Amino acid sequence: MFDGIQRGIKEALGKFRGRRLTADNIREGMREVRRAFLEADVNFNVTNDFIARVEAQSVGADVLERVNPADQIVKIVFDELVKLMGPVDHKIPVFKDRPTILMMCGLQGAGKTTTCGKLALKLRDAGRRPLLVAADLQRPAAVDQLKVLGEQLQIPVYSEATSPVQVCKNAVAYAKQNSLDLIILDTAGRLQIDQELMNELNQIDRQVQPDHVYLVVDAMIGQEAVNVSKTFNDALTVNGVILTKLDGDARGGAALSIKAITGVQIKFIGVGEKLQALEDFRPESMASRIMGQGDLMGLVEKVQQIQADVSEEQMLKQQEALAKGKFTLDDFRVHFANIQKMGMKDLIGRMPGMSEMIPEGEDPEVALKRVQGMIDSMTKKERNDPDIIDMSRRKRIAAGSGVQPQEVSQFLKQFDSVRQIMKQMMSMNIWQRIKMMSGLGKAGAFAPGGESMLKTKGDTGHRKSAKERAEERKKKKKKKR
Repeated sequence: MFDGIQRGIKEALGKFRGRRLTADNIREGMREVRRAFLEADVNFNVTNDFIARVEAQSVGADVLERVNPADQIVKIVFDELVKLMGPVDHKIPVFKDRPTILMMCGLQGAGKTTTCGKLALKLRDAGRRPLLVAADLQRPAAVDQLKVLGEQLQIPVYSEATSPVQVCKNAVAYAKQNSLDLIILDTAGRLQIDQELMNELNQIDRQVQPDHVYLVVDAMIGQEAVNVSKTFNDALTVNGVILTKLDGDARGGAALSIKAITGVQIKFIGVGEKLQALEDFRPESMASRIMGQGDLMGLVEKVQQIQADVSEEQMLKQQEALAKGKFTLDDFRVHFANIQKMGMKDLIGRMPGMSEMIPEGEDPEVALKRVQGMIDSMTKKERNDPDIIDMSRRKRIAAGSGVQPQEVSQFLKQFDSVRQIMKQMMSMNIWQRIKMMSGLGKAGAFAPGGESMLKTKGDTGHRKSAKERAEERKKKKKKKR
């Protein structure tokens, strides 16, 4: 997701490096961003308004007179992306005298029933006592599906063979009798919006009076997701959107367009098939990923979810080690199974620099399995201290993993760069991270329009001798101490 927009922004910002900024070349760069937005299926009017706001701020005298105005343009783009998608309020009300009622609606195929289960699990983990209600009587399989989900999650499901409105009203009484403080109504869906569907949903809305109405939308349908959101909101007054299938090949247009067109916040996002794969939608994190900077906090949270059986003490040690940059190859290998559970695409999108380790056009699963083979061919000492890996060790590792020695060298350079970046970023605020990762600051890492420090460099005109390389390794060790 967002690959096209990332490339477009990177190319656009690359046009500003090493150049005196003028209104003309700023507009030239913004044309690249505009093209990337439209190719990602962002709404036409939303795209034009976004570009106009960025241009208006970028060509102002205050920006053009700065010593390094390109840095300021990066910040303007980031801030405008955040405004486009936010702010978002994730609060769900709590009442002392009655349960909170959430009504879920959406078209068939968007993953509404599964999302009901995911949301119930998420809120139960937050301390709520949920009840799932099978009010989708149009599709018999939906009732059975919800019951199966409830059994898996050990969350009660209310159902009866009457009418959708009666099911919802009786479910409220059942929740009160059983001290359940949250009700999630799984209402009917259709293959397309029709008057019968809207009449049924309006009837439930009037008679049951849900506190929040959430629309579940498939992110894969692009701009059509915006049209669906607008139609439902006009009929029901939707409190929030839940975007599903963001782990797939969605281009990101829906995420960038929905709030601007409908005024409705995206509250949650579905990022996988597993029942734990529902996350709060955070505009700052999403903007950060669109800028190609990753989402370290989201990564840490996801790892925590997967490692729920790990003790709190162990978890704190892992976080402290990450903050200090002590992310060893051994750590990477030990948790490789967990990384696979996270989903490779999601991992690559969240971890800064990880996408640079995957050759263009290669399947991430294949590429990371090759990395796994290299790590498996190392000794424990080498995994904990990669700096000791000299030419003879690289040859042995290459032979053991079926790759070339230069591939081992390249991977070790990339890993060291990623580790250093992660260490620096853990102590930075979001803007400092964006500035660093954009390459427009002093670091030059991931420089738009230039060579990333994580990619193989071309011929420098000098190949270091074995003695020079050994000296470099010694210096690295001294720095660590």
